[in-house]
Amino acid sequence: MKTMLLSLLISFLGVLVLGPVVIPMLKKLKLRSTERYFGNNQSFAQKNGTPIMGGIMMMPVIFIVSLVFAQENVRFSFLLPVLLLILAFSLLGLTDDLLKSVGHKVDGLAPWQKVAVQLVLSFLAAFFCYKSPYVGSSIYIPFTTIEADLGWWYIPFTMFVLIAATNSVNLIDGVDGLCSSVTTAATLTLGLCALFMNQAGLIPESSSCVMVLACATAGVCLGFLRFNTYPAKIFMGDTGSFALGAAYTMAAILLRQPLLILPTGIMFVITSLSDIYQAFSIKFRHRRPLRMAPLHSHLSLKGMPESRIVVLYVLTTVVFCAVALLALC
Repeated sequence: MKTMLLSLLISFLGVLVLGPVVIPMLKKLKLRSTERYFGNNQSFAQKNGTPIMGGIMMMPVIFIVSLVFAQENVRFSFLLPVLLLILAFSLLGLTDDLLKSVGHKVDGLAPWQKVAVQLVLSFLAAFFCYKSPYVGSSIYIPFTTIEADLGWWYIPFTMFVLIAATNSVNLIDGVDGLCSSVTTAATLTLGLCALFMNQAGLIPESSSCVMVLACATAGVCLGFLRFNTYPAKIFMGDTGSFALGAAYTMAAILLRQPLLILPTGIMFVITSLSDIYQAFSIKFRHRRPLRMAPLHSHLSLKGMPESRIVVLYVLTTVVFCAVALLALC
């Protein structure tokens, strides 16, 4: 517990210290958002020019704090490869942000380019976990005592989970403070799950890694909220959202609890489903059920204040996170 709290607090303080340095630097380099206007909602237009790529002050803190507080016997052999994979996702987001800000390409990387890189990274992550003596091919089924061995199917399953969840976290980053707030609740819950599993003697090596990784991720989210709550002084960009998405998802995978992503990440799931439903309805029904997808954009265009959207999403997440914790009781 002490290690978890230190990981959380130092990560929080790390981002607080970096914020006043990074934000002026991004402004000076003119790395700013230019794509926040949708429809007739002037609140989006007012966000033009806000510095982007705030993730560059989140990923280094996650990386360093997680390594420092990890157990020595798994620090470099197990946790370091995981952190390098998370860093690679963050660098993919960084490339996308740079193309938008410097290259003046509104959409950044082409969708096929993002998917291609994510397929490679997710395969490396899945193969690493499959071969690792600390993870393997088995996953726990929540609310049961069943430990299902997926065999070689573990690799495509894990690839799907990692890509889907990471992109869902990326997709929810559209309202000031929303992604950081929801991710804080979700990752803290996984940290508590890791603590319970560690105390029960279940997968002690990987659960000890998740304890510090989850709390470090939650800590940077809390610190980032200092600068990202409405009205935001900086956006995390894909640099941050891909890093948070990969860290959150890898934490669940390392615990052999990928199915806990469904309750702990309920708002990530709903966000993605709303986007899929919108695209499906437009293509096959020629109707637009939402003013704009995903759901938080629709709510904003309907006039709901951003602060209320954040509260709604966080409260829903907390309730479902409590359900997820019951799965381990």
